[in-house]
Amino acid sequence: MPETKRTVNPNIAIIDGNTLSLLGLRQILQLVMPVMKVDTFISFAELADNDPDQYAHYFVAAEIVVANRPFFDERKRKTIVLSSSGNELTADFHCLRIDQPEQKLIHSILALQQHAHSHGRNLPHDVQTEVTPVLSKREVEVLSLIVQGHINKEVADRLHISLSTVITHRKNITDKLGIKSLSALTIYAVTHGYVDITSLHN
Repeated sequence: MPETKRTVNPNIAIIDGNTLSLLGLRQILQLVMPVMKVDTFISFAELADNDPDQYAHYFVAAEIVVANRPFFDERKRKTIVLSSSGNELTADFHCLRIDQPEQKLIHSILALQQHAHSHGRNLPHDVQTEVTPVLSKREVEVLSLIVQGHINKEVADRLHISLSTVITHRKNITDKLGIKSLSALTIYAVTHGYVDITSLHN
């Protein structure tokens, strides 16, 4: 039944025979779209046994798409092919290059998420910006510049504050959010609407 069944919950399926890739992508997707439930399958047969049309999106290894082309052709809008290089057999699908550096991979997933969900407007309310802001206005400004690739001195110059003040703001941001990696900070900033994915350096 091609793309006619409505999903009650915005679930995502990852289908990939590589367990390490499977688990890593699940962790990233749960950070990018925390309201969504992410299920993992090591084969198409395993997906087929678990009500496959319940999923809003499929992230699928290229070889699994090729081997099960009729199923994914009928669900092309919901399918994102995981590819390590250009694959002519899956060129007409949305693709995600999984052999990119971490920060670029995060940017690609965030771009997919924003494109699919109109900058968060179509996501459930849980995913929208918190009612009581966690960060101050100045901390948001510092965070935005950091995830856009600016070093501390550049942030200080742009905001006309001292270098030590920038360092203090960075510490406060990581303490408040419990986030230390640049990738996780980028996900937080984009999913909360503090920066647009198009402003990020690849």
